[in-house]
Amino acid sequence: MATKKWVVDPTHSEIQFKVKHLMITNVTGSFNTFTVDAQTEDEDFTKAKISFTAETASVNTGNEQRDGHLKSADFFDAEKFPQLKFTATKYESVDNDGSYELYGNLTIKDITKPIKLAVEFGGVVKDPYGNTKAGFTINGKINRKDYGLTWSAVTEAGGVVVSDEVKINCEIQLIEQQ
Repeated sequence: MATKKWVVDPTHSEIQFKVKHLMITNVTGSFNTFTVDAQTEDEDFTKAKISFTAETASVNTGNEQRDGHLKSADFFDAEKFPQLKFTATKYESVDNDGSYELYGNLTIKDITKPIKLAVEFGGVVKDPYGNTKAGFTINGKINRKDYGLTWSAVTEAGGVVVSDEVKINCEIQLIEQQ
């Protein structure tokens, strides 16, 4: 078996999160600067070594004021903690349709907790330029307070402004390195 190295194709990948605001709608955010590195035996991702890093200062919700708040000590504290990281520990098949569970350790603000993500493996193909690519849709959720993201506010009527649950939604395309 040949060891293969894969890196993210940033133009065909996105890292997004959704958080309930006022418990009535979701606000969507993303990280504009991130890396994914993987090593596999041939094209078998079930035994892959996978790591992900996002630059916390690259958080983007489409609102400059909110992004500034997310970068502050109330949330990511991007100056003190410039990256969040995920390292995979186990990747296991759920069924034969390409569904997997990816287990790993997520670190935000130097707090590391185990998480489980649902992965839909899209397959491996050659693009029109001869590059070998692999595609994944990844979903999961975390409790932001588990990672020290504890800022909270209450509305005049007693409602929560920002939910504790954060939904993670990713579309990842990897390129095999030659």
